Amino acid sequence: MNLIPKPPGWAEADHALVKEYAFDSFSRAMAFMFSAVPLIETMNHHPEWTNVYNRVRVCLSTHDAGHTITDLDRQLAMALDRHYEAVVGNDPIQ
Repeated sequence: MNLIPKPPGWAEADHALVKEYAFDSFSRAMAFMFSAVPLIETMNHHPEWTNVYNRVRVCLSTHDAGHTITDLDRQLAMALDRHYEAVVGNDPIQ
């Protein structure tokens, strides 16, 4: 049972939560990914994510639950959003 609502700004597609983060440069995008690793490892829930220049696309689903969205995905989504805000501040890049 999922008790946590879908985080704002995340879409649902193909049984996954999906979001794209934008940065002002390739190096900032990569820094976001690398600096998120300890958070991800602590949660032991690993995203499917890709980087193209200044963008990071994240897809979250729980493989152990049959590739569906669970509360663990929602928790990681919220944690990544907080991490993004810490990296770029309150002025997200569009």
